[in-house]
Amino acid sequence: MSKMKEIRLDKITLNMGCGEAGPKLESAKKLLLKLTGKTVIVTKTHKRTTFGGAKKRPIGAKVTIRGKQAMDFLANVIKSMDGKIKSSCFDVSGNFSLGVKEYIHLPGVKYDPEIGIMGLDVCVRLTRPGYRVKDRMIRPAKLGRSHVIKPEEAMEWAKKEFKAEIV
Repeated sequence: MSKMKEIRLDKITLNMGCGEAGPKLESAKKLLLKLTGKTVIVTKTHKRTTFGGAKKRPIGAKVTIRGKQAMDFLANVIKSMDGKIKSSCFDVSGNFSLGVKEYIHLPGVKYDPEIGIMGLDVCVRLTRPGYRVKDRMIRPAKLGRSHVIKPEEAMEWAKKEFKAEIV
């Protein structure tokens, strides 16, 4: 296999939607800080809703992790799901998202009464060398069709790296 065709983990984004500011959002921030040790970003609404929700109102929290920490965290998430990933979790670009119903299912994480029971979304982005051309600020370019990661290739990568079973 060519070095340029090698698939690697770019980043993992952990997201918790709370719906509103308050104690639930504070618990989400504490949990994400406890799980990753990284700075937590508060997500806000983008536009006014038809139901009266105002712009820029805090509704959730997220954290991005990369590198070895991301690989270890993903291994724990897949282990907590009994090593199974649904094929419907993969998108057309080869990225995939998993849902953790309760954070206490993750190995090595104990229940915290201050936080309560909460779940989170784990979004995984896979890349190949050369993906920078589409993300760069100056003169971004499109990737060739053969260089884009297909869902089947992402599934093979998950099987090889984490011994995951695709169902």
